Amino acid sequence: MNSPNIHFHRHDLPPGISFGPMVAIDTETMGLDPRRDRLCLVQLSAGDGTAHLVQIIPVALGGKGADCPNLKALLTDPAVTKLFHFARFDIAALYNGLGVVTAPVICTKIASKLVRTYTDRHGLKDLCRDLAGIEISKQQQTSDWGAPDLTPEQLNYAASDVLYLHLIWEKLSALLLRESRMNLATECYKFLPARGQLDLLGYEEPDIFSHSSA
Repeated sequence: MNSPNIHFHRHDLPPGISFGPMVAIDTETMGLDPRRDRLCLVQLSAGDGTAHLVQIIPVALGGKGADCPNLKALLTDPAVTKLFHFARFDIAALYNGLGVVTAPVICTKIASKLVRTYTDRHGLKDLCRDLAGIEISKQQQTSDWGAPDLTPEQLNYAASDVLYLHLIWEKLSALLLRESRMNLATECYKFLPARGQLDLLGYEEPDIFSHSSA
């Protein structure tokens, strides 16, 4: 694949951008607790080698916070499927940061766990290598995403998290069909918005679906 075409936007997507029927989405936050760590960046791609990165800046830091109507309209558009890797986290982060329920969704991590049962490697880096033949770097994963000015290395890393999801989903969806697990995957995806809200309420641990003597 050629070098990605990266468009950086502060506060919101510009009007008029179309990602087609399916958009790959990822988020960058200040940490790994969506209840505590603020949403900093939302990455989007139509799978065409182009990535749009939207920086979310809090009002207290001179930004517009959750005032991003174009982005929120896309996240909630029932006609556009949102494609994630580990959607559970991103949906929770988007709900906490923007106040919207992202749907409908697909999660490549869930799909991988349903059909790639011959391995315990279901990270995005693993899927890019195994299914797309692409090596991506995770070096910038733990950098400061709340910085007012993001580095070129951060922007390239953020873009790589969405540029290959369409290709990965194409491979995984074929495996789901082959193994007769597409219907099961679909039901899992439908539940993800509720799962994200349960996480925000503190039900990640203990999990209300687990057996407990308490």
